[in-house]
Amino acid sequence: MQNNKYLFTSESVSEGHPDKVCDRISDMVVDSYLQKDPEARVACETLTTTNKVVLAGEIRGPKIDKDELITKVRGCIKDIGYDQDGFSWKTANIETFLHEQSTDIAMGVDSKDNKDEGAGDQGIMFGYACNETDELMPAPIHYSHKILRLMAEDRKSGKLNGIEPDSKSQVTMLYEKEKPVKVTSVVISTQHSKDLNQENVREAIIPYIKKSIPENFLTELDPKEIYINPTGQFIIGGPDGDTGLTGRKIIVDTYGGAAPHGGGAFSGKDPTKVDRSAAYAARYLAKNIVAAGLSEKCLIQLAYAIGVSKPLSIFLKLADGDEGKIEKVKKIINENFNLSPRGIREMLRLNNPIYEITSAYGHFGRKHTNKGEFTWEKTDKADLFKL
Repeated sequence: MQNNKYLFTSESVSEGHPDKVCDRISDMVVDSYLQKDPEARVACETLTTTNKVVLAGEIRGPKIDKDELITKVRGCIKDIGYDQDGFSWKTANIETFLHEQSTDIAMGVDSKDNKDEGAGDQGIMFGYACNETDELMPAPIHYSHKILRLMAEDRKSGKLNGIEPDSKSQVTMLYEKEKPVKVTSVVISTQHSKDLNQENVREAIIPYIKKSIPENFLTELDPKEIYINPTGQFIIGGPDGDTGLTGRKIIVDTYGGAAPHGGGAFSGKDPTKVDRSAAYAARYLAKNIVAAGLSEKCLIQLAYAIGVSKPLSIFLKLADGDEGKIEKVKKIINENFNLSPRGIREMLRLNNPIYEITSAYGHFGRKHTNKGEFTWEKTDKADLFKL
């Protein structure tokens, strides 16, 4: 495998993609409850379609007035940039059907007497890191995210005119000996105003490819392999063009297909849900292992059962040639990291309202902030893994 040449592709979608609008709103709901009570339980799903938003799910925590949540939903839509005939922060019909969490689920998850807090559900979660980028992320997904993030920043600041919120990107790279060596194609589809034609859109978007991807990866890129709005005009977009749902972009949210995925979405879930918190913990471990120089890549799987606090299994895979280090690494993990649901939340400070910002451009490969966001991206435990 190491001597093979192959192409690998990852995609990203912008914050204005219908599914990402839903992720943003669901994570806003999570943050709203955690801000009032760090122990609140939230599972919020959102649906968007033409000028309509529907929230549904289960809550255990403080009472938040429906009108307050609806006002915050409008704020999310406004910040994303939707004020169109088919979807507007001003006129969208917003309904909420949030209700109390099941007592059966609460009984299995809550800590009581000598029983530690259990996982909120069964499931498997993966974490991954590799040294393809400074952020220790796979290159194709990293550059796909960056293109759209820079476009959105300039669109919101007024530097990029005529481009609307709904966009997608896709980057294909040639790998040799397991390393990315060049970009072979880029696809960007973006919603735009009716004042722009396809050539106008192409001229506006091409610079973002060059701003986002290192020049050494682009020197052999054939201009014919840059596809901007390949189907032609893209005027009707966002929830007016396609219905959106929470949790539909799980590969975009993680590693762009470069690593396995357990299947559970992140957005709309409070951190007692191991779908979210254990995936963050697995990334934290994998990133620190790679940051330590112990291996060029690391894949970790954690498995949980509902109501059980400790992980049922920990699987670890390193780059070829590093297999002999696996048992030592597992021993370091077992001796230094509490991977119970509560242990993860305390280690990464996940009971804070830090989730709305995670809803677009990936949950991983981001910079941790002094507001407590993206704590799982720190490499403060790398020294533990220097064998």
